[in-house]
Amino acid sequence: MYRFLLSRQWVILTLVALVLIPTMIRLGFWQMHRYHERTARNQLVSEALAAEPVPVEKLTSPGHTVTRGERYHGVTATGSFDTEREVVVRRRVNADEAVGFHVLTPFVLTDGKVLLVNRGWIPGTASQSAFPEIPAPPGGRITVTGRLMPDETTAASGIKDLSGLPDRQIMLINSEKEARRLGAEVLGGYITLMAPEPKGDTPEPIGRPGSENAALNYAYALQWWLFAAGVPVGWVILARREARDRAERAQRPTEDPTPASV
Repeated sequence: MYRFLLSRQWVILTLVALVLIPTMIRLGFWQMHRYHERTARNQLVSEALAAEPVPVEKLTSPGHTVTRGERYHGVTATGSFDTEREVVVRRRVNADEAVGFHVLTPFVLTDGKVLLVNRGWIPGTASQSAFPEIPAPPGGRITVTGRLMPDETTAASGIKDLSGLPDRQIMLINSEKEARRLGAEVLGGYITLMAPEPKGDTPEPIGRPGSENAALNYAYALQWWLFAAGVPVGWVILARREARDRAERAQRPTEDPTPASV
């Protein structure tokens, strides 16, 4: 009854099923790995955001690489803004996906070191080569609070670090490059400013980071495993249906081709 399984069509179908099953199982485990990875990342971000701010030099120093556990941690620093050597970061969007600039202002600490402060977003200008008009930060000696961030890279952000840009414009925030430009000791990474808040809400403050959708990866993993379980079930159903159809065709009476006598 099941001799048809040795036919070319069914051999190919069986081989495809045998390939799909482990592939779907592997994809399910990959999605589950992504689920655990995103869950752990969300936990790190939540813990960093909930932690009490600490003096910035407890977490970073010149040449330091900000770690995943340090990212988004609140820090404080006392010093003064150096607006004369301020730059803008090109092709940045705000919460409404409008394209503009981020304002990066050196903050000179009381010990002479420099902390890079991303003060927020401002809209783009008609001329991309012109330096935009930027609201001034508070003057004099102040204390700032912000979220610590690692240096930006092309690999992590997908943004190309272009050369030949207009004066005082950059593509990526990188403490090593800024140290060479400023001729100063620059703390590794940078901060996104939380306090003091800007007057008139400009530059537009950078919002809190959102959580990654880890639950979606969990659902995808279950989906792939259900697909993997469905392949052999579907194969069995198709094979039994084919066997039944063949049996029914075999039991049908054949018509006598001889014509009836008159």
